[in-house]
Amino acid sequence: MPAEGPADWFAARGWQAFDFQREVWAAIAAGQSGLLHATTGAGKTYAVWLGALAAFGADAAPHAVLWITPMRALAADTTRALADAATALAPDWKLGARTGDTASAERARLDRKPPQALVTTPESLTLMLTRADARATLGRVRMVVVDEWHELMGNKRGVQVQLALARLGRWNPALIVWGLSATLGNLDTARAALLGVTDATGNADAPAAAPGVLVQGALPKRLIIDTLIPPQMERFPWGGHLGTRMLLPVVAEIDAAATSLVFTNTRSQAEIWYQALLAERPDWAGLLALHHGSLDKEIRDWVELGLKEGRLKAVVCTSSLDLGVDFLPVERVLQIGSAKGVARLLQRAGRSGHAPGRPSRITLVPTQALELVEAAAARTAALARRVESREPPNKPFDVLVQHLVSMALGGGFTPDDFFDEVRSAYSFRNLTRAEFDWALGFVEGGGLSLAAYPEYHRIARDEQGVFRVPSVAIARRHRMSIGTIVSDAMMSVSWLGGGRIGSIEERFLSFLKPGDCFVFSGRVLELIRVQAMTAYVRKATKTKGVVPQWGGSKMPLSSELASASLDMLARAHAGDYAEPEIAALRPLLELQERWSALPTPDRLVCETFRSREGHHFLCYPFAGRMVHIGLGSLLAWRAARHQPGTFSISMNDYGFELLSADQIDWRGLIDAGLFSADGLMDDVLASLNASELARRRFREIARIAGLVFTGYPGAPHSARQVQASAGLFYEVFRKHDAGNLLLNQAETEALEQELELGRLRAALDRMNALPIVLTAPPKPTPFAFALMVERLRESLSTEKLSDRVARMLRELEAAAG
Repeated sequence: MPAEGPADWFAARGWQAFDFQREVWAAIAAGQSGLLHATTGAGKTYAVWLGALAAFGADAAPHAVLWITPMRALAADTTRALADAATALAPDWKLGARTGDTASAERARLDRKPPQALVTTPESLTLMLTRADARATLGRVRMVVVDEWHELMGNKRGVQVQLALARLGRWNPALIVWGLSATLGNLDTARAALLGVTDATGNADAPAAAPGVLVQGALPKRLIIDTLIPPQMERFPWGGHLGTRMLLPVVAEIDAAATSLVFTNTRSQAEIWYQALLAERPDWAGLLALHHGSLDKEIRDWVELGLKEGRLKAVVCTSSLDLGVDFLPVERVLQIGSAKGVARLLQRAGRSGHAPGRPSRITLVPTQALELVEAAAARTAALARRVESREPPNKPFDVLVQHLVSMALGGGFTPDDFFDEVRSAYSFRNLTRAEFDWALGFVEGGGLSLAAYPEYHRIARDEQGVFRVPSVAIARRHRMSIGTIVSDAMMSVSWLGGGRIGSIEERFLSFLKPGDCFVFSGRVLELIRVQAMTAYVRKATKTKGVVPQWGGSKMPLSSELASASLDMLARAHAGDYAEPEIAALRPLLELQERWSALPTPDRLVCETFRSREGHHFLCYPFAGRMVHIGLGSLLAWRAARHQPGTFSISMNDYGFELLSADQIDWRGLIDAGLFSADGLMDDVLASLNASELARRRFREIARIAGLVFTGYPGAPHSARQVQASAGLFYEVFRKHDAGNLLLNQAETEALEQELELGRLRAALDRMNALPIVLTAPPKPTPFAFALMVERLRESLSTEKLSDRVARMLRELEAAAG
């Protein structure tokens, strides 16, 4: 045991340990695994790390502790953050970091002399498990810490971690595993997903038993959530119309603080706000920075170092700074637009006052009037800790296929033992032996349709019946493909004279031609040429350019925040305008009530009216943008079955609009079961291009499963090549291997992830159960106006849209009186 313990180390610094930290130290000392859930900045890292050092610090064996971080950019900072305590509590320990960014010379040094504690990522850990000597080097790991588990558990990278932990636990049954998490609603599921199941039931709906303990951290921090309320509030809102009209209030807030983070929900929005702030305050040049995931790593590293050292006044950023090490100088966080989720709001708030005892403050900046409802609702939900749940993927066969090849490389496996091992991972707890055997046969012989191609015979039994990878070429290619993050193909953006700036989606650049200008990295750039997956640019002489639109720019409202928003509207309906945001919206909400009705949790509001454009039907389920896309398409298809017609559809987070040339008897359709969930699957498949969505999902699945190779370093395949290859496999499987589980997975993911079928069904059940308030307002209501502008935005240029909206606003304000 080290001479100095965790409590002594705290006392030497004048700190007082929290009860939850002592609880974790005791649990680790007793050999227990667990999940620690506490607010950002409460001291989770010290709770687990000091417990590990106290338990194992006297043992200088290599790889005693593995620390898994979700972002490779955090590995070096995490290593530095852990080093101080290690020096005192385990002076013989060495710490190292191994990620995709680690230089080959450093990797070789780590192989020759492994450190006692290694910080790594899910992908790099899997790569280490593919080595033939993996059991000899990693079988002695005593403890694994998974940082930011809430960011991993809901995606395929989290499944990758589950499978890696299952393998390490098989090698060392006494392995201790701890997860660190903040902002999660379903903690029992989070613990089970992290620690594995002790009794695989074969039933996905059955509760899974999990070992270990759940430690709830204290809430020592004061949380301040406030809103910058616009001085003037129109009664007819539309998306983004406030936008940079809130620039001066934001500048004043930044000016009053030493260091601020300005969060946006999209990279496009970050670029726009960075330019606007710099134009308003040119004296902030060098003090204002931009940070998002498409910028080059060197640029991001420079920004993060400037934050840590307190050299920057403000950083405009995206979710790229949601996670990370402490930025102690940050005093204020501003959120442009709604955070769209309670967990995201809490995570970003925790970026300020990132130390025990210091308050965290986040200020919401609305980009349209109705976001004030979300702001008040988010504060209420956050203070009540009504946080979103995240569900782990269920049986992602692409990850399983990849894992089979990886573990065949890492010393091999026998089917019976490996089946039990895989089923101990939460996401595969209900895996059947038939499904496992299918996956095994697929990587052994290529399945029904690829048996004739040797490159898809990726594993084979040796004389002892152990599955291994028989080909050096297959092994090399597989190791280069490990990882389950798949996004749209990215192209490098570099200066014509040399030097890389960052990366942009190939799809965006395909719309540009040489000479076009676009905004990126806070600059206006001119495209010179595109060559070998690189866009060469120079600084433009123009002051304006196109803002890149990255994928995922429409962030949907979470179910929890949508529910809290309806609660807030119910309070307004009852005459409660105590919240400052709702008080500011009072004229708008009273007009909505006078012309139609306010949506509440206890009623569904629908509206019909006629305009020069045709007949409008509007509905406000507050189910989020993605669900409303499905609802709009589904209900239009159902209505057209009764009365042939064509519909234009628009949607936002609050509702959807169906516009038709002919009048529709919506009351009759509703009474006849328009909102019924009966036959939902068949109707969704008929009303939406589900096969094209499945084809798109299959591209990702094919890459993860190793069917599509993305190329060698320096010679990547283009997105068109990858898509063509994936599309070919999709068609082959559909025609010749209809039972292929990867094909079934693509269809399931398309329905659940693209169309959010579960939320769609829940929305229909709720709509069908509620009393319907169907009104016929004389003019578009405030809620309707926002939806109409969404539709016009798709067909009009920015200039024409502004003129059209201004004319509509004049007419509506005159009618409202």
